Amino acid sequence: MTSPTRTPKRLRWRSLVILALLLTPLLWPLQQLAQRYYSGVLAEQNRQTLDLYVANLLGTLRRYEILPQILGDLPDLRRVLEAPDDGQALNSANRLLQRIREQTGADVIYLMAPSGNTLATSNWDQEDSFVARNFAFRPYFREAIAGRVGRFFGLGTTSGKRGYYFAAAVRDGERNLGALVVKVDLDHTETLWGNTPEQLLVTDANGVVILTSRSDWRFHASRPLDAAERAAIAANIPYPTQSPPPLRLEESAWIRQDRTLEETGWTVSILAPRALVDRPVRTAVAIGGGALLVLLLLLGLMMMRRRHYLERIALDTRARQELEQRVQARTQDLELLNSRLKQEVLEREHAQQELVRAQDELVQAGKLSALGTMSASISHELNQPLAAIRSYADNAGVLLDHGRTDDARGNLKLISQLTERMASIIAHLRAFARRDRHAPESVALQPAIDDALSLLVKRRRTLDVELIRDLPDANLWVQAGETRLRQVLGNLLANAFDALAERPQPRRIWISTELTADGVDLHLRDNGPGFSQDALMRAREPFFTTKTSAQGLGLGLAICDALMRALGGELLFANHPEGGALLTLRLRAGAPGVNTQPSEDLAQ
Repeated sequence: MTSPTRTPKRLRWRSLVILALLLTPLLWPLQQLAQRYYSGVLAEQNRQTLDLYVANLLGTLRRYEILPQILGDLPDLRRVLEAPDDGQALNSANRLLQRIREQTGADVIYLMAPSGNTLATSNWDQEDSFVARNFAFRPYFREAIAGRVGRFFGLGTTSGKRGYYFAAAVRDGERNLGALVVKVDLDHTETLWGNTPEQLLVTDANGVVILTSRSDWRFHASRPLDAAERAAIAANIPYPTQSPPPLRLEESAWIRQDRTLEETGWTVSILAPRALVDRPVRTAVAIGGGALLVLLLLLGLMMMRRRHYLERIALDTRARQELEQRVQARTQDLELLNSRLKQEVLEREHAQQELVRAQDELVQAGKLSALGTMSASISHELNQPLAAIRSYADNAGVLLDHGRTDDARGNLKLISQLTERMASIIAHLRAFARRDRHAPESVALQPAIDDALSLLVKRRRTLDVELIRDLPDANLWVQAGETRLRQVLGNLLANAFDALAERPQPRRIWISTELTADGVDLHLRDNGPGFSQDALMRAREPFFTTKTSAQGLGLGLAICDALMRALGGELLFANHPEGGALLTLRLRAGAPGVNTQPSEDLAQ
């Protein structure tokens, strides 16, 4: 009796082992599918990241490409080239280049004689000044003198800082008077990468790493250099060493994607650790193996239960025969039903997988669509506080140079307040993107106007705009959000300054209020060119603008209109009968508050 009971058991467990050996090779195609899927996902993510970085890098360079040709026509600079010994002309040119550098954000701007000597420079008052230095050995100077636009990346021999150089000849007819050079600082492009597993790599035409998210890779050669390339490096001195050490990368450990920039001859690469693909692949294989193990355990359990069942019915032969007939009939029905159920389960699993895949594609498409709009909106909303922060930071540096530490500390405090305001702006942009509904609060109108003007005080002084205020002494309280109201006022005033920049003096802005039955009407008027008929009809449309792409994205008025409607107010556009634009903010009256924050000093 012992042998008949143990033999089937051994046979059944042996069948399970054989079945496991037959099913185990199925894990290999599972691994291949997972490898292909996760590699594709990572490649697509890296491609999008690479596109964004390349667009930012090219945008930074193209901002300054035409600047040398434009500055070369300035009379003060041409006067220096014609009379290099005129001390007054040199002083005027130095200060002019210094102002232009501060306005454009370039690293250094300098004027060179045909011999290569630097006559005037924006850093004339600094220890590492370029004045009287000769850069005739630089390729950008030779290309500019030859009549072409000079382009060159290199390490400054005086400052020791990396930069991209644009140069253009200053001509008087067919005669070369000299060359004007603009150096662009590219250090900030590395900081945009952030702390991610993927690594950035930008190599020049020599294959030398010039920009990277890994500082230990910088100025290493990604490939062997030939004799001509080594000779060019020795002549042009673009790197801190004439023999860049080789960049030793384990190719098998990285997944690499490249993008060639035709304008500069650079290659931008993104390197993702292969572990980003290997980890999810191993997880998928582990899940598949676990599922296979569970299936085998279930089969073993079913086989064990069947064996006990057969042993029990074997006690009575007659009963066993009758029961076997019934079991056979029922087993056939169950097998048929089980087959149908398996088929339905497979069909439902396939449908569920298709649904999940479609949902993932829709979510990804939604993310890509929202990325452009959100990036443009945040950039537009933060431009004004960033400009004010830069102004206060520059002033703080001057104050520290003069020993006015208390005044410098005041500027730093203002910078801290502006960063808090930027964080508030971002919080409101996120809430607006989620369609949040914030309850309106009572806000004092005059302090909000003063704060908005304080962000633009430097630009108002530059343009010499006369501000005419017709506001009551007592605070007017309106229903609004404090930060959102300042956003609207800041955008509208910035647009007014843009319009006034196109006309000669006098430049004026009128700010007045009018009490209505429902609340307060705030009128903003300028004596600029006003709105065209097309602009009046399409002012609320996103991305509609009459400015160039470098001056604006066309989001300001659209955002202001959306914020006003969210606050329960209204924004109206019109032209004043006496000329210029007239914008009216209709706000609901609010309950008077107890404490108001003092307005920022506009005279600073």
